[in-house]
Amino acid sequence: MKTITLEIPDAIDLEKEKRIKQELIDYLKELLSEDQDEKLPLKRVPKFGCAKGKFHMAPDFDAPLDDFAEYMPS
Repeated sequence: MKTITLEIPDAIDLEKEKRIKQELIDYLKELLSEDQDEKLPLKRVPKFGCAKGKFHMAPDFDAPLDDFAEYMPS
């Protein structure tokens, strides 16, 4: 558990000081709560080989393209 000390100047009246302290305590509880971690989306890490079988290459993938025939040596 973390401890936080607040120092509020004397110029603030007691009711306002209590309200500010309570608001800060509530805010810090929300930030430090374990439930906050559950609200964050989990980052999925893909495993090696998870896309196996989802992508296929054409059998003529390495074949020369007709569009570049004029640039190819004869």
